[in-house]
Amino acid sequence: MRTRFILIHTSHAGNVGAAARAMKTMGFTDLVLVAPRWPNVLRKEETIQRASGALDVLENARIVQTLDEALDGMSHLCATAMTPRDFGPPTRAPRAHFDLLLKKELPALYGQALEANLTHETGVAFLFGSERFGMANEDVYRCHVALSIPTNPGFGSLNLGAAIQVIAYEWRQALGGFAVQESAPQGQRADAAQVAGMLAHWEQALTDVGFLDPAAPKKLMPRLNQLFNRAQPTQEEIHILRGVAKAMIETARAKR
Repeated sequence: MRTRFILIHTSHAGNVGAAARAMKTMGFTDLVLVAPRWPNVLRKEETIQRASGALDVLENARIVQTLDEALDGMSHLCATAMTPRDFGPPTRAPRAHFDLLLKKELPALYGQALEANLTHETGVAFLFGSERFGMANEDVYRCHVALSIPTNPGFGSLNLGAAIQVIAYEWRQALGGFAVQESAPQGQRADAAQVAGMLAHWEQALTDVGFLDPAAPKKLMPRLNQLFNRAQPTQEEIHILRGVAKAMIETARAKR
């Protein structure tokens, strides 16, 4: 589903960079600025620094002068506002609204026929107001929903970059999310011959240090064999274990 983030009258260059970074981490790239304070905000040093690698989002971003231009092609409009408007759209938490939106259950709640026709070609736009004043009432009234991020009732203030990150995360999760990446790539698993070679090396090392009695080995080696089969060591780990065995042998023989 097409997704656009729209920043209206943004006054701090760093927030534009932070927005680009927040969007890219969640896989979104369509950023439009409506009459920002700085006409060259996309090229300002603070913007670039805060983007921290999301320069492609900045390069593709557009600056327009009116909200009408920014909304071109968008079908479902989501305002972001902490304070409900008396005559505005319904206020909902992002997660709850996205669930209803994607299940196409909004018409029953709001009496709107638009959502029943949502497809992957539908354009969903998230609108964010200026840092000082938030969204103007007339802009909120144009939207189908006002998203309010559930926060601590005693301190609910979020900066613009943080708010965009939360909305981007919740929307990405609603669309299916990304798989959690492993912290480090797993090495190639050692085969049976490599494990057997390592165990033979350890058998010699354990004998040299006096831990294993070759005349009465009992079940030590078979149990170690089962242990390493469960561990499924990688080739690199086998090299480490053989290095330990080598050191044990050399140390034991040096003391003789």
